[in-house]
Amino acid sequence: MSDAGQRYSVSEFVERTAERDRGQGLFEFETERLLEVNLNGDMWTKMGSMVAYTGQIKFTREGILDQGIGNLLKKAVSGEGAKLTKAEGQGQLYLADAGKKITILNLDNDSIVVNGHDLLAFEPGIQYDIKMVKKLAALAAGGLFNVHLQGSGMVAVTSHYDPMTLRVSPGNPVFTDPQATVMWSGNLEPKFKTDVSLKTFIGRSSGESYQMHFEGEGWVVIQPFEENIVSTSTGG
Repeated sequence: MSDAGQRYSVSEFVERTAERDRGQGLFEFETERLLEVNLNGDMWTKMGSMVAYTGQIKFTREGILDQGIGNLLKKAVSGEGAKLTKAEGQGQLYLADAGKKITILNLDNDSIVVNGHDLLAFEPGIQYDIKMVKKLAALAAGGLFNVHLQGSGMVAVTSHYDPMTLRVSPGNPVFTDPQATVMWSGNLEPKFKTDVSLKTFIGRSSGESYQMHFEGEGWVVIQPFEENIVSTSTGG
């Protein structure tokens, strides 16, 4: 698959790129950028991430009341309720997101927060809460959100290229670009800092003037890429 410039007959190409059962269980890597979900029940997925499926699978967009009345106003204002899709049934579901690299995390009574752009799928037994980033709501036109996940089960997270984790400890805070921040430990509550001097750079995105400020005890994952947080996903 990764051999650049290779030539194949049609039968050779089909054989080389054919889907294979790797016996990895519920979440199975077809490649590092394509995830197979061996579905037998239901699964939360990022809206627009389905690229193919076999079997009998039904897709339902997350309803505005799925998390209760308490989140009704927040979702109605931000439009965040349309970001997740529930896949239900039996079959093989194939997920991908703009060719981003996929990482599988096994939560064991853990708590993490994932940038909504980087959350690909998670098991339904994991509790989740969609949180709008109020400081950046105007910049992102309601499209920037984070998902707080806690409990036990598998979570698929994406990143542009290889992710890197930075440790946060008392007296050693970490500052990140929101567009390059993938996820962080659930006990951390980031603050948002505005650097007015960065606004003076002509031709630079206004997003450059915001920084996420993490302090306490935990970790933050970043990617070597600035996600376009202004545009929102419109896939089905």
